[in-house]
Amino acid sequence: MRPPESWSSARVTLAIAVATAAVWAVLALLRLTEGAAPIGGFVPARFGADDALPGVPAWLTPLTATLLHANVVHLAFNLLILAFCGRPTEAVLGPAGLAILYLVGAYAAAAAQYLADPASAVPMVGASGAVSGVLGAYAILFGRNRVRVANSKLALWLNALWLMAAWIGLQLIIGFGISADGVDIAIAAHIGGFLVGVALANPLLLLRYRKA
Repeated sequence: MRPPESWSSARVTLAIAVATAAVWAVLALLRLTEGAAPIGGFVPARFGADDALPGVPAWLTPLTATLLHANVVHLAFNLLILAFCGRPTEAVLGPAGLAILYLVGAYAAAAAQYLADPASAVPMVGASGAVSGVLGAYAILFGRNRVRVANSKLALWLNALWLMAAWIGLQLIIGFGISADGVDIAIAAHIGGFLVGVALANPLLLLRYRKA
C-alpha cells in the first residue's frame, strides 16, 4: 500500500494532533502542566482505592492522559509519529477505523500498565500508548518484508516486532530527559498499545470494506 499525499483523507488524525497540541499549549501557558498530571493522568493505584481521589474519573483517565505531556519534546515526538503513521493508516482504515484504533490503543496501553504495576501511584501521561496502537496497525498495513525468511507472514511479524523495539527504545531515550518531572513513560503501556494495533489492523480493514 502507498501512503497518501494529502491530509484530506486523514482528518481524524489531524484533529487528534491539533487537540492534543492545544491542550498542552493552554496548560503550559497557565503553568499547569505539572499539576495536571496527577489529576488527568492514568494512575493505576486509583483503581480499587476506597477513598475518592480528586481529579478526572478513573475510568476516563486512559483518554485524558493522552492529552497531557511532560514537556514540548515529549509532545512533539508523539505528534510526529502520529502524523507520520496516522495519515496513511487512516486513509486505509477510514476515519472511524482510526478513531477506534486510537481509543482502544489508549485503553489497552493503560490496561497493560496497570497489569505491570497495579499499585503504582505515579501518573502516566502522554499519547504514546494510543500512538503505539496506530504504529502497530501501520506496521501491519505498510510493513515491508525486509527479513529473509520463507514465510511472508512471519517476516511481517518480525518486521513489526523490530519496529516496536525501536519505538520503545526511542521512548526510553526521551524518558531520560523527563524522568525528573514526576511522571511515568511506561514500557508496558507501549507494548500493550502496539500489540492491540497489530491485532486490530486487519479486522478494521475488513470492517471498512465489508460492504464493498
